[in-house]
Amino acid sequence: MQESKQSILTIEQQSKISMTGVSSVDSFSETSIALTVGGKRVTIAGSHLKVLAFSEGTGNFTASGEVASVKYGVKGSLGKLFRS
Repeated sequence: MQESKQSILTIEQQSKISMTGVSSVDSFSETSIALTVGGKRVTIAGSHLKVLAFSEGTGNFTASGEVASVKYGVKGSLGKLFRS
């Protein structure tokens, strides 16, 4: 049985996003950031996005910019978690 880690997502005033339990930052641009969390894909969309910090050891991730949506799912099947 695989141990699942807890992940906490925090969005502050749609301009700062923090997440715990992140395994990897798979790609990033000014409009999209793709993360792997618990073996699943999390995609952050918006504008002026910038990765501020990521620690592979602790799984802590922080980014800034205008957050428009966060999608969570498995590979091609993403469900919307947040959308402005």
